[in-house]
Amino acid sequence: MNMEQFELFEKKIGYTFSNKEILLLAFTHSSFANEQKKCNHENNERLEFLGDAVLDMVVSEYMYRIYPEMPEGELTKLRASVVCEGSLAQLARQLELGNYLFLGKGEESTGGRNRDSILADTFEAVIGAICIDGGMESVTKYILGLMQEEIQKTKNSFKMRDCKTHLQELIQRTSKYPVHYVIVGETGPDHSKQFVAEVQHINKILGKGSGKSKKEAEQAAAQDALRFLEKN
Repeated sequence: MNMEQFELFEKKIGYTFSNKEILLLAFTHSSFANEQKKCNHENNERLEFLGDAVLDMVVSEYMYRIYPEMPEGELTKLRASVVCEGSLAQLARQLELGNYLFLGKGEESTGGRNRDSILADTFEAVIGAICIDGGMESVTKYILGLMQEEIQKTKNSFKMRDCKTHLQELIQRTSKYPVHYVIVGETGPDHSKQFVAEVQHINKILGKGSGKSKKEAEQAAAQDALRFLEKN
């Protein structure tokens, strides 16, 4: 990333880094660091770890203030929907984060630059970088500038109920067979696992989703199945 690319990216996100090295680190995927024989900490995983925690805290505090009528359970579900892998990857695409990534040859050749998990992790790493470089005030402004509209839009359309229960009730209207959830993938380091789940009904895959726990992945798969059934 040259100085011109730095400036274009900073203009896009509305934040100027004092320490350009921390931004470079945010875009350094572990596959690239491994190929370059860098130390274990010379990739974006630690920044991703920090960004994940900061994102949860900023979004939680915002929802707590803005939606005083919402109970804890509904706030938790809304936050999970807003900060899920798919939503963060979409925001990363809007910012074109994939264009700035340093990837290893293997990840590059298999489409890693557009993979949801890598984009979502990079989005969180950039948040971590802004937090380190500019502090909580700067990172809060950045997060809410990007996500306030998405939070409100999600709240307006979000069904405040358990997606797995909703899906089961819907299926039982026309079938005596239950749905089944299967964990079909697991990626990421121990401190930041990502699980992928499928929801199946009579040997047919209805939906697929990912999350930071098996339960969250199953809820995401159920939500994907509900969207599919609404369209068909």
